[in-house]
Order: sequence, then structure tokens, then C-alpha cells
Amino acid sequence: MNYQEALTRYQHKINSVSSEEMVLNLGPQHPSTHGVLRLELITDGEIVKEVIPHLGYLHRCFEKHAEALNYAQIIPYTDRMDYLASMNNNHAFVMGVERMLGIENDIPKRVEYIRVLVCELNRIASHLIAVGTYGIDIGAFTPFLWCFRDREHIMNMLEWASGARMLYNYIWVGGLFYDVPVGFEERCQEFVAYFKPKMKELNELLTDNQIFISRTANVGILPLDVAINYGCSGPMLRGSGLKYDLRRVDEYSVYPELDFEIPYAKGEIGTVGDCWNRYKVRIDEIAESLKIIEQCTEKLTKEHKRTPDFDPRAKAPKKIVPKAQDFYIRSENPKGEIGFYFIADGKSDKPFRVKARGPSFSNLSVIPEISKGVMIADLVAIIGSIDIVLGEVDR
Repeated sequence: MNYQEALTRYQHKINSVSSEEMVLNLGPQHPSTHGVLRLELITDGEIVKEVIPHLGYLHRCFEKHAEALNYAQIIPYTDRMDYLASMNNNHAFVMGVERMLGIENDIPKRVEYIRVLVCELNRIASHLIAVGTYGIDIGAFTPFLWCFRDREHIMNMLEWASGARMLYNYIWVGGLFYDVPVGFEERCQEFVAYFKPKMKELNELLTDNQIFISRTANVGILPLDVAINYGCSGPMLRGSGLKYDLRRVDEYSVYPELDFEIPYAKGEIGTVGDCWNRYKVRIDEIAESLKIIEQCTEKLTKEHKRTPDFDPRAKAPKKIVPKAQDFYIRSENPKGEIGFYFIADGKSDKPFRVKARGPSFSNLSVIPEISKGVMIADLVAIIGSIDIVLGEVDR
């Protein structure tokens, strides 16, 4: 079914609303739906009969911009898709260009470990936003403040490394904008030591909170086959019980050299695929990211130390002109599979086409399927459990 057919089908449903039913708008005001998203609801009292999502309020023209820019100039635009996980977007795009050029094996190990380090810091920061805002959706205000307080430490460190707080443009084709500052590895280790007890407190306050569990367990159950058919990925897919993470499946960068587990829902509370299990996957992923950060800092301080002659841009080509090819690269963004499909003509330093595959778009598409028959308050819980960013949905 294409977009026009879906729109016609939805319009027919709106026109055939009975006298007992009501059409309500949830959004597009930002506080309602985690971004400028409009959900049109057909309700019978408090029960949601149908959810009709309307996109396009935050269209960024990413793919059109990419036609007029060279490969290096496109990197800052990837920041602005999922602006809560800019490092991860940079990393995916840059890996794709490096593989098209055939230089992926020439990247120094120090550069690779720094890339993974900053990406995992950004993953934690993204999950803290997801967890904090989810708490406030349900009515828990304190976890929101705690999560933003701890995220601030990560943003300060990434600003120290890149000069920017959210839109980094730090990972470049062939290297990095700059080596991490002196003392950065030690600061990361201090953060890990500080943050582990904070996560224990957060779990006591929110994860094991009976009111939070009542609002999220057995709500918005996404069966595994439905998740796969809709193209869901990341915590959405793992929350439905599938142990699938591209860091392990594709084994890109230095992830094969690192020891970490892939959290997935086991249904300790509620039902596999419900809101609580999706939330719990993100909480567990934060703990695994802390393990990765510890290993990266150890590698950077012992095996791949800073040297006076180290140049993080040494492998960066002066002009990027890949051979004529079609190429798809994907990686594990905090929200799921971020992918870029390149079409290179082999003559120009500008791609003929760059198609972005954002995980939030596919994850969001499943809302109508899992929201039928729920209460309006539960619909808010379902939206929060998906963790969407509209800059990535509309692109």
C-alpha cells in the first residue's frame, strides 16, 4: 500500500465515524508526541479505535541537499537527522564512504576506538533522553531531572572533544576532526565510576516502581513477527524478544574486539514486546555501553596511546570520488538500524543519490497496529516507549 492509498483509506475511516465516536488530534504540538507529529485518533469514549499518523511537519530535505553537496559536506546534515545521536549518524555515513573508497582497513586503530568511544557516550545520552522523557510521560518527574543532569556530563565531554554540544561533525571520512583532548580518557573513566551508582538509583526509582510497571507492563504489546514485518529495529525489535544487534551481526569498526552483551526482552515483568520490556532493553543497553567505554579507554591509554606524530586526519582524502557503484551501509543507532544507500557515478565528488533509512520511521509505522483498543493514556505510554525523533522520520 502506497502513501496515497493509505491516505484514502484513512480518510474513508474519518468520514465513516459513527455518532458515538469522536475524532481527536494528539499533537502536532511538541509536548504531546515527542516532536511535531500529529496523530489523528478515532475514539469511543476513552478507548482508541484507530490511530492515523500524519508526518511531514519537520521535513529537512536531507536527500535533496545531498545531491548538491560533496561527501564531506553532507556529514553535518547527518547530524540533524537524529540530533540526539549525531555521532552514530556520522559514523554510519563515514563508514559507507570509506568502504566505497576501499580505505576502511587503513583507518588507525586509535581513530576506530575513539569513534566507538564517542558513539557509545552518545548512545547513553540518547537513551537518557528516552528514559527521562518516558518517565515524565507516565507522570514521574524526578527521573526526568536525574537523566538530564547526568546527560549534561556526557554533553560536556563531547563538547570538549568536538566543540559542539549536539551537532558534532566530529567523525570525518578517513579519520576524525581532531584527536580527543589530553585527559579525555581519564574523564570518561571518572564518568563511568560516577554514573554506575546513579543507574542503580534510577532503577530503584523508576524501573522497579510499581506504578510505572502498572502503566507499562502488558501495554502496547508488539509481537515479534509484527515487529519484523514492519521493519522495526533496535530496542523496538529486541524488546520483542529477538537478540539482534548490528554491532554483533555486521561486526563493524572495532566492536568484534570488545566484550559486551546484547540486551533483549525476556519478559521478567509483563509480556515480551510490551512497553516495559522496550524500556528495560534501553536501561540494560546503558550498562553495556558503560562496559564498552571502559574497554575503549583502556585500549586508548595502554595499547593505542597518544603519540606526538599522530594525525587523526592522515588518511582523509583531499577529494572524495568513489568508483561508480551502488552501496548500502548500516549501523546500530540508539533507535535501531540507520542506513545510507549511495549511488556514485564515479566522476563527481558529489553523490548522484543518498537515500537515508531512519529507524524511527519504521518504528513509528507500527503504532496503528499496536494501539487499537487501548486507552488514550496508554497510547501516550506506547508513543514514549518507541523513542522517536521527528528529524529522522521526516528527513
